[in-house]
Amino acid sequence: MTARYTDAPSSVEEYLAALPERQRAALERLRETIKTAAPQATEGISYQMPAFKYRGALVAYAAFKDHCSFFPMSSKLIEMHKDELKGFETAKGTIRFQVDKPLPPALVRKIVKERIAQNEGRKAR
Repeated sequence: MTARYTDAPSSVEEYLAALPERQRAALERLRETIKTAAPQATEGISYQMPAFKYRGALVAYAAFKDHCSFFPMSSKLIEMHKDELKGFETAKGTIRFQVDKPLPPALVRKIVKERIAQNEGRKAR
């Protein structure tokens, strides 16, 4: 079941609280992994889903009816890590995963750090 809102969630906590237990637990673990990799990032709601910003959009995540998604905001990074992402469904800007088969935390940390570098490089130009 996906969280349903009459209004957009006003905080990450509100978004997560509306989810079924298993999805909430999976996304809370993902959230902590992202925070560890990007302690300087700010957290909030963007496009009605939890997102992190650091010198622009960094990453986001969300729960859907049949899966959860991690949005690295970079199709290039998804392509770069295609071998490590075997077994996960990917699209141009999305990595989908099941609550019982989460993304490896080491891979999430690596992608987040690479996004930080991308954003820093873009802002430096």
